[in-house]
Amino acid sequence: MGTLVRNRNYVRLVGASGATNLADGIASVAFPWLATLLTRDPFLIGLVAFAGRLPWLLLAVPAGVVTDRADRRRLIVQADCFRLVLALGVVGLILLLPDTYAPEAATPFILALSTLAFLLGCAEVVRDNAAQTLMPSVVNKNDLEAANGQLWSVEIVLGQFVGPPLAGVLIALSITSPFLLNSAAFGLAALMVWFIVLPPRIAPPKRSWRVETMEGLRWLWTRPVLRRLALSLGVINGLEALAFVVLVLISQERLGLSASGFGLLLAAGAAGGVLGGLLCPRIASRIGAQRSLTVALGLIPLPFLVVGLSGNAVLIGAALFFQTFVAVLWNVVTVSYRQRAIPDDLLGRVNSVYRFFGWGTISLGALLGSMIVSAAEPVLGREDALTLPFLISAAGTGALFLWGVTRLRID
Repeated sequence: MGTLVRNRNYVRLVGASGATNLADGIASVAFPWLATLLTRDPFLIGLVAFAGRLPWLLLAVPAGVVTDRADRRRLIVQADCFRLVLALGVVGLILLLPDTYAPEAATPFILALSTLAFLLGCAEVVRDNAAQTLMPSVVNKNDLEAANGQLWSVEIVLGQFVGPPLAGVLIALSITSPFLLNSAAFGLAALMVWFIVLPPRIAPPKRSWRVETMEGLRWLWTRPVLRRLALSLGVINGLEALAFVVLVLISQERLGLSASGFGLLLAAGAAGGVLGGLLCPRIASRIGAQRSLTVALGLIPLPFLVVGLSGNAVLIGAALFFQTFVAVLWNVVTVSYRQRAIPDDLLGRVNSVYRFFGWGTISLGALLGSMIVSAAEPVLGREDALTLPFLISAAGTGALFLWGVTRLRID
């Protein structure tokens, strides 16, 4: 750890990631809360979440080609500057809301908010893909587990532990405050990455987009371990989005939480990630990568059941704590494996293909979850309709565990 602390490039990369994750954590409360101020329709609320995650489905693969062609450091700076402008755009949209706003007129504002969320997501895809490819150039390969564990601890502390409750406080001051702070965070992140010094890197010769994209796709698809990890992550993330898209409504309607209370609930989940960032590298080292993956898969369904069936905020917070801890265990093993296995000249493209399969399902899950609640509510009632996505996700991840026990093997 001491070596990493003395590595200025690593400290700057971690600081920038911390700043952007703080902004993401604030947005995780501010965006859905703003949507609920505009409408109570689960589909329209889910539309904002869908728009924010849709770029992972549409742009993850081409972003990998850009990452391998371009100056990765400069790419991150440009993406964060773009996000700064977009966050200010959300502030402008809020200021355009009329004083006598009628909920039945929500659709135009929801569409505008969704558009801004989509553009923010586009910048996030480019930024995150480029940032993850920097880590092997910043630290020694032997330090990847420790570096990734510490990075995720910082990201989780700021993005999930500090960001959500801070968003609740800021919303209490004014609904524009969270987005103003986000714009400042993106500017700070861009500045820190600008001062990172990297060794010279010779980018591969430019060829057609199709050739370069297929090269990354073919490389991943012919590696059974990476292919199965990517598809498994896609199932997990899709089912998680399917259920948790309605968490804001459960918090408001079942638990009676304010914006600050919703932020604290998310922060409780983040505490599990903080502990996971500290302990999961040791757990993975002690019990091995294969057993770590099996344990993580076996535990993933439990939080869905607890959150879906419980009406107790403390119990739901504990379930979110547990869920995030398990997610970090999965990430410590799989991301480090990926960073070692993929050659540098293919890292951006293969990483983007991996994320296409692993993250592209998030937007589809969010949209499907909101549609399930809207369709089920007239039949089951509001309460049972909000529970249904969690039961579906628990069943789906349970089936994934049964498959993974025999088919998901790390070399």
